Amino acid sequence: MTKCKSFKPSINSNSRILILGSMPGIKSLEEQQYYAHPQNRFWKVMSKLCNIDLISLNYQDRLKILLDNGFALWDTIGICERKGSLDSNIQKEEPNKIKTLLIKYSKIQTICLNGNKSFSSFKKYFPDILLNPKYKIYHMPSTSPANARYTLDDLVNEWKKIII
Repeated sequence: MTKCKSFKPSINSNSRILILGSMPGIKSLEEQQYYAHPQNRFWKVMSKLCNIDLISLNYQDRLKILLDNGFALWDTIGICERKGSLDSNIQKEEPNKIKTLLIKYSKIQTICLNGNKSFSSFKKYFPDILLNPKYKIYHMPSTSPANARYTLDDLVNEWKKIII
């Protein structure tokens, strides 16, 4: 088992939509970049939502465009132990301080949970936020390559719901 620690959030005072993954995979942790695995479809989906080709940009420019479009990135889990990158291998998880983040960044009104593990951990640690009418909460299909059930077009159609 490897001890994993999530990144700091990518967020600013104009963020309105918080996208929460579960815990970055091995490639993302190595690169210190959200969604760094080349087969993860997150950046392709966000390219469609932001109407700009994020894939061709460097990582810092990708983050800037997300921030410019009102998106923030973080993870539901702050620390865990895991063998490999699969969410099903996550053990001894501890949540990130999402309540503190939402207090500090009060413009956030939409929370998007990227995949089942992000959703189940959020539901476990933050049931009061789920019930808070201030927030629209979306349990989205994972952009992970492990989620082969969804085509890229299917993912884009589902993810469009968070910006409507």
